[in-house]
Amino acid sequence: MEDNPRPLKERTEQSLFWSMLNNGTLQVLNILFGVVLARLLTPGDYGIVGVLTIFSLIAGNLQSSGFTQALINLKPPKPEDYNSVFWFNVIASVTIYGVLWVCAPLIADFFHQPVLVDVSRFVFLAFLISSLGIAHGGYMLKNMMNREIAIINIVALLCSGATGIVMAFKGYAYWSLAWQQVIYITVLNLGRYYYVRWHPSWHIDFGPVRRMFGFAVNILFTNIINTLNSQILTFIFGRFFPIAQVGNYSQANKWNTQANTFVSGTMLQVAQPVLVSVADDKERQKRVFRKMIRFTAFISFPVMLGLVLVAREFVAVVLGFKWVDCIPLLQVLCVAGAFMPFYTMYQNLAIGCKRSDLYLWCNVGQIVLQIALILLCYYLFSQSIIVVVTVYSVFTILWLAAWQAVAKHLIDLKWTEAILDIAPFLMITSMVFAITYFATLWIENNVALLIAKVLLGAALYIAVMKLAKVKIFAECWEFMRKKFLKRHPHF
Repeated sequence: MEDNPRPLKERTEQSLFWSMLNNGTLQVLNILFGVVLARLLTPGDYGIVGVLTIFSLIAGNLQSSGFTQALINLKPPKPEDYNSVFWFNVIASVTIYGVLWVCAPLIADFFHQPVLVDVSRFVFLAFLISSLGIAHGGYMLKNMMNREIAIINIVALLCSGATGIVMAFKGYAYWSLAWQQVIYITVLNLGRYYYVRWHPSWHIDFGPVRRMFGFAVNILFTNIINTLNSQILTFIFGRFFPIAQVGNYSQANKWNTQANTFVSGTMLQVAQPVLVSVADDKERQKRVFRKMIRFTAFISFPVMLGLVLVAREFVAVVLGFKWVDCIPLLQVLCVAGAFMPFYTMYQNLAIGCKRSDLYLWCNVGQIVLQIALILLCYYLFSQSIIVVVTVYSVFTILWLAAWQAVAKHLIDLKWTEAILDIAPFLMITSMVFAITYFATLWIENNVALLIAKVLLGAALYIAVMKLAKVKIFAECWEFMRKKFLKRHPHF
């Protein structure tokens, strides 16, 4: 099922390029669609669909059951492996959708929103449809088909985003967000079927699924834990706060997630296949991992802390003043979001080393402690959303220490090595953006201030990278230069 004779370095560079192009384009499109929808819809509309996210994601975890990662770890997967996973996903999805359809009234009652009965039953169709393309998605990730993944994602986002905007303009309110989700996954699956050579057969054999189950079950439970971790605040807020406040949090979390996904998504498409390919050589695996960590820091800190810097102007200019209450939430979330891509790297290291047990228990410890802290903060200290979000964000950053302990165990990555890989980029970014903040204090117009902060911050960051002769920056610059000259040889 695999045929890729190119050297690992070349494959990794090409995959990173297409992953960055994919995620960069997706973020730009998400910004454009998100801005238009934010101006057409209300916080309440976002709150209605936002509280359903946790159910959709957990259902999605149950349907895939960790078999996508299990397929990537096989050397190489056979057609019968993909076929077995395909039919397992379809059968599991039909069963789960039936359960959720019956539970829709209970969900609506829990959040005190009767409209959720019909909305939830429709939104949950998205994960039912997605079951038809999970095995194909695993095939594309395993074979590092990141160019094709980029094309599919962009087309799917264009179709779903246009649908959402038209419906919102016509006055369909929260239904526009619901239809956007269903259209996106439908087009995504059509693209996967177009590009992937393998297609399922009617011969159903769950033998391969049983053989992968021991590894996949840990991934399943961990994915559920990660989903709870990422959505627990929306769930709690949906129960205890007015739906408009939930909408403000959902809007802030949406932009934070889109920004850190630019980095996490880029690395996710590359990290596990690359780390699996060098798993037999621990020293090489350590070198590859450290380089990926430096690249992550190089991208993540300026993107996420840059959003903290421009949050007020961004919301005022782009989203409108009706979203002003989400500004402090967005800033706090983005500080923690700057560290989220490192979770992707550490988690993929554990999976690449076939230690899904460590992957599971490290995430279990995080979510148990996190939920306890959030509830303690809510009931004993403050019922303010911003306080709860701040506690959540601080803990998220601190828990990276647990993942570093895992890396120390797996590849002997020392604490000092990890700090030396990450800290310089954090310090440079903080210094650059502090200078940018004070240098632009005199600008009063929000549009001018937003543009000035973005341009000055980016220029200073690039200048410092060049003056300091940062190796990862030089390699990225050289790769992009070669890519540009290859397409435009007359330059």
